[in-house]
Amino acid sequence: MAVVIVLALLLVLSTVGVGIYLIKNELEGKKVRRFLGVNISAFFTLMIVATIALLSGSNALAADVVAGAPNVDGFKFLGAALATGLGSIGTGIAVAATGSAAIGAISENEKLLGKTVIFVGLAEGIAIYGLIISIMILGQ
Repeated sequence: MAVVIVLALLLVLSTVGVGIYLIKNELEGKKVRRFLGVNISAFFTLMIVATIALLSGSNALAADVVAGAPNVDGFKFLGAALATGLGSIGTGIAVAATGSAAIGAISENEKLLGKTVIFVGLAEGIAIYGLIISIMILGQ
């Protein structure tokens, strides 16, 4: 299993490296296709190896998994983190759009300040909802 994790890490790092290389050198055409082909073939090879490694385990490992199955606290923490994190990302996207539009509207007409603050506040409410959901998940 450690081999699969190391291979996945190498694949991700190579993808990032190739992306940086392509951005800096502005490659086009056949070279980009070659890099993408190598990357896609490496990805599918890794997925096949991971599937074989995970599905060909012994039954002794399955007994350990069943013994540890009732512990679901990790999933609660993961759900709370996802609710907060994705809510914050959504808020950032929404405030970026409404905030810049609000600044433009206020620069043209100062009387629109109250209305634009309401829209930006509604966009910030997304993060509050994500935080409330994560508190509810952790409170169970």
